[in-house]
Amino acid sequence: MQCPETGKPIIKFNHCQKYVYSFGVPRRCPLCGQDVGSRRLEEAPVSISEPFTNGHREKCSFLLRPTRGTFLREYDGRSDLHVGITSTGGVVYNYTVHGVQRDEVGWEQSVSVPLLRPGLFGLLDQWDKFLEDFSATGAWLPHRYEEDHHNCYSYALAFINCVLATEGEEPLDREEFTEKFVVPRTRKASKYIMLYHAIEEQGFYVTEPPSPQTGPGPGSGSC
Repeated sequence: MQCPETGKPIIKFNHCQKYVYSFGVPRRCPLCGQDVGSRRLEEAPVSISEPFTNGHREKCSFLLRPTRGTFLREYDGRSDLHVGITSTGGVVYNYTVHGVQRDEVGWEQSVSVPLLRPGLFGLLDQWDKFLEDFSATGAWLPHRYEEDHHNCYSYALAFINCVLATEGEEPLDREEFTEKFVVPRTRKASKYIMLYHAIEEQGFYVTEPPSPQTGPGPGSGSC
């Protein structure tokens, strides 16, 4: 069953020597009015992968979502984001003014950063107990919450660093973790959101294909 928070799929096709993006392949090109029949493989429509995932299907991951609403609706690029850590069963542990929450719903449209790289797979069997024990410490009681200095991001990063310490690895500071793991995914998400809204407003979106020397060919599935 398709998640109700999932947006419409974006399709890219090549016509009039342009890349045309839309929510489906129209019978006629919106630029020239001619039939959009693919005569060559490189002109065939391709689906653009959505950078969002149902966080409840992601295990042992760091998740981001808008504090209110969803990425494809209410999020405007400046709204606050909320973060959490998933258990092996997709329960999202997240810290709020009410203490540590264990959400089984509400993260169906998230940006996900997997945390168990190959060298840490040995922690899989201990993950849930480790996450629960960490969340039960006094540091994450409701009255300790501070919006700017002791918040959901503080909680998630502190847990990640506890996992790293268990494996004898150096901790990550907020800037390092954000730049290395979060920014690449949020940058891709921002481009997708911009494209999605442009298609909603205009019915389609057009770009120039890159030259063979500077970018991927027309069959590329990235936006």
